[in-house]
Amino acid sequence: MLVLCTIILTHQTIAQEIKGKELIKKVCTTTPNRDLCVDVLLSDPDRSPDADLKDLAIISLRVAAQNASGILTDAKRLINDDNLNPDIQQGLADCKATILDAESQLEDTIASLLDDSNTDAQVWLKAALAAIDTCDASIPGDDDILSVKSVVLRKLCNIAISINSLLNKPNLLNKLLDSNLFL
Repeated sequence: MLVLCTIILTHQTIAQEIKGKELIKKVCTTTPNRDLCVDVLLSDPDRSPDADLKDLAIISLRVAAQNASGILTDAKRLINDDNLNPDIQQGLADCKATILDAESQLEDTIASLLDDSNTDAQVWLKAALAAIDTCDASIPGDDDILSVKSVVLRKLCNIAISINSLLNKPNLLNKLLDSNLFL
């Protein structure tokens, strides 16, 4: 029994010690967009080198929030285009409102993670994804600038969801760290 306890504690210690680039490579194997995940998680030169799992979640959420902010800027610009059909302008206004909600929900997700409330973080992330879907439904077509950018925002949110899932399931993280999956 003592040997088993020692092995478990050693394993947990090793899992907690893996940080930065090595952890990023492992974590990104769980996401549907591995290359984007690596790029995003390495994008914070101050945090990335020594990042633990929570840090990685926060990095991904900050990038997603910045992306949402960019969508808002584009929506505001497009709404004021007098050459657009009024129905499209209304769709843009609706999209702007829902992306503003998504941006706020991403900030709420960060706050939840900082409070160690990973379950709440997952709820906020799902709400942000629903807001993105609502925005997409507000604008006809899928080739306009906002639709293209919302695809990227959805991918960024899915990266954050994958990381948060690992925070919620430490056993899954331990299996991942034990595996030989590398980029």
